[in-house]
Amino acid sequence: MSRDLFSRDIGQPLAARMRPRTLEEFSGQAHLVDTGKSLREAIQAGQLHSMVFWGPPGVGKTTLARIIADSVDAHLESVSAVLAGVKEIRAAVAKAQEERDIHGRQTILFVDEVHRFNKSQQDAFLPYVEDGTVVLIGATTENPSFELNNALLSRCRVYVLRSLEQKDIIAILRRALVDERGLGDRQLSIADDALELLASAADGDARKALNLLEIASDLAMGKTIDRAVIEEVLVSDTRRFDKGGEYFYDQISALHKAVRGSSPDAALYWYARMLDGGCDPLYIARRVVRMASEDIGIADPRALTLALNAWDTQERLGSPEGELALAQAVVYMAAAPKSNAVYQAFNRVRADIRQMPTYDVPLHLRNAPTKLMKELDYGAEYRYAHDEPGAYAPGECYFPPELKDSRYYFPTERGLEKQIAEKLDHLRGLDKQSPVKRYEDAE
Repeated sequence: MSRDLFSRDIGQPLAARMRPRTLEEFSGQAHLVDTGKSLREAIQAGQLHSMVFWGPPGVGKTTLARIIADSVDAHLESVSAVLAGVKEIRAAVAKAQEERDIHGRQTILFVDEVHRFNKSQQDAFLPYVEDGTVVLIGATTENPSFELNNALLSRCRVYVLRSLEQKDIIAILRRALVDERGLGDRQLSIADDALELLASAADGDARKALNLLEIASDLAMGKTIDRAVIEEVLVSDTRRFDKGGEYFYDQISALHKAVRGSSPDAALYWYARMLDGGCDPLYIARRVVRMASEDIGIADPRALTLALNAWDTQERLGSPEGELALAQAVVYMAAAPKSNAVYQAFNRVRADIRQMPTYDVPLHLRNAPTKLMKELDYGAEYRYAHDEPGAYAPGECYFPPELKDSRYYFPTERGLEKQIAEKLDHLRGLDKQSPVKRYEDAE
């Protein structure tokens, strides 16, 4: 039956009208809902348990919760953690108690964006999850292990929902064009190349795909949605990024690891992905400087200079010139020899300082600007390296006597550090051969 003025879905966006009502209509997430999979088996057996759906936007978290409630004839109470507080939670629990006591029905409490609830709000419904008053289904785009209380998380099973594959998105779009709940009454068609472009732009998000299709259907002049219409719709579109959220940190992590793993192509890909998603290039510039110090270090000191120059270029020129300079730095560092020797040395020495006593500076290393200091032997017996052959004083030590044999920096055999390692080995050999040693008699 076609929609009319009195249809209850009048005014609803296409994505809401096309929401699947059964598991058979549900697209994607085969690892959870295919025949024989644990979640599907539990739904079909009516054996509900509290759960958290973790995944990107538009992959079916809310839809799956509704399908589960319908499948087991449970009452569904929905709250949004963005808008709700303890008051709304208590009202939902009261309704669940009424459904149980009067109608004998189980209640599913669906909490959208559950990671937005603070600890006290999560604690508010924990007792009712524990005693079975409600079965909790939480939906989140953020890592539950970071965002949910351990007490709540331990009572829920986490199901990971994945971005939809392109074939799933295409199937959803085709169904929306013919389904009476969707655009079926308009008898629209879409060119194959336009459909592929639209599905790709949706980036695994069914809701986004349907929203874009609805806009395209309004812009189409005839009965066919062609590529030109889709390109017009996508002019201001951006990929999924979620600055400050899970995708943001996943992508910067991928960029950093690609540089560390000496893969310039992958590093360039993740860099471009972040820009495409709207990331501030200056944020990337700061991280690139970190990569130069942490993962390349003295193996190629030019990397840090290049990273700082790229940052400066971005600040001076902006986009796109600055972005190209950053791309140059990213590719250079991915191809550069790698060493985290300084990074590790710095961590070792900081760990020692935290757990060791505060040793005094040895007298021979202290300055003696006053007569009293000189009388107290400040600077006594200090050997000025430039007065020694080769500007090195064999047997001298610049540590407190308690740490005289300590080593923190172990250069690698890569890049410039190979030469540094050879030099330090030579100097240690001179120390061993020296007849004079600073702390030879130290206890």
